[in-house]
Amino acid sequence: MRRADKWWWRVAQAALMLAVPFGVAQAAPKGSLVIIGGNLQADNAEVWQRIVQLAGGPGARLAVLPSAAADPAPVGAAIVERFRAYGADAFLVPLAVKLADSDYRQVADDPQLAEAVRSAGGVFFAGGDQARITQALVRPDGSRSAVLDAVWELYRNGGVVAGNSAGAAIMSSTMFYAPGPVFSTLRAGVTEGREIAPGLGFIGDDVFVDQHFLVRGRFARMIPAMLKKGYKFGLGIDENTAMVIDSRRQVEIVGHRGALLVDLRRATTDASHAGFNVANAVISYLDKGDRYDLASHRFIPSQAKAGGKLDARAVQMAQPVFSADILARNALVELMENLINNRRSEAIGIATSGRNSPLPELGFQFTLSKTRDSVGYASAALQSYSILNMRLDIRPLDIGQSLMQKN
Repeated sequence: MRRADKWWWRVAQAALMLAVPFGVAQAAPKGSLVIIGGNLQADNAEVWQRIVQLAGGPGARLAVLPSAAADPAPVGAAIVERFRAYGADAFLVPLAVKLADSDYRQVADDPQLAEAVRSAGGVFFAGGDQARITQALVRPDGSRSAVLDAVWELYRNGGVVAGNSAGAAIMSSTMFYAPGPVFSTLRAGVTEGREIAPGLGFIGDDVFVDQHFLVRGRFARMIPAMLKKGYKFGLGIDENTAMVIDSRRQVEIVGHRGALLVDLRRATTDASHAGFNVANAVISYLDKGDRYDLASHRFIPSQAKAGGKLDARAVQMAQPVFSADILARNALVELMENLINNRRSEAIGIATSGRNSPLPELGFQFTLSKTRDSVGYASAALQSYSILNMRLDIRPLDIGQSLMQKN
């Protein structure tokens, strides 16, 4: 992704101020969101069919926006055909910064195209670069284009707004714009107009959304961004998996894997210590089929786990729980699973800058702790877990100094 220039950052700020989040200035939208973590596979019928169902069922009109794609024409055409294979009457919205022989600003304010979107049952944002979506849909003066207004009207009136990868990133009022690697974000933090920028805010202004979450260790970049912008809740969705959020703000996990819920309501940082740190963050892993109410914070396990609440007294394992690379693929969830099945109350994960970094001696320690509120649910058939309310503390770790002290 490219870095934002000052002009576009001013436009994006104005666009955010004009956005209408949940509960502000009017009633909450009646529609649903389907937020997909990227790499959505063609055979993931559960996700594709859910979008079609929420758009109105077989034959529903569904607008496909390939605005984020580097090559939008073939990407959009492929998605249209995929939705048609799943029963929708899908059509392409030819609105993209990278679309050849097209003026995206004129297209964004085409009244006939806006009406086609407005009268559809749903909208799907393709993956790519989320900055291209906001650039295509927001006017140079920061106001909404006619097509973006139509998307919001569709959503307010009960339609579904779905997005994959970059299309998921735009769902919150703040999105990652041009971030570096996850470890770099831990080291350097986030800057408005560079690592983060305004999204389109469909989920509201109180929940931060990120994607490709567990396979890329992105939980570690979400927390600095949440603290920077004052978010108390974050939802990170894994690849080939979706969060379906209805008008009552109830979240259901569908697809391949799960999502991480980050709760910073009681989190603190210590400004007197150099380097990023946070204490008393709370994380939960929501697995396929689980439900979570963002309004009441009530968790409902999937049917496969309905009778599978773990009994801490029956746990037999007692060996230390440790990860040498907490940012590795699915490492955090594996550490959570190992801890919930262990008599020990604490697990440690380490993140370093890597062997090829000019500063390999610097790192971070992630400490997971079980508390009175921690609970796990297990599915016996597939040995999958849902894990609620584990405490997470993060602190800088000078690995080189630690090794010298031991020698």
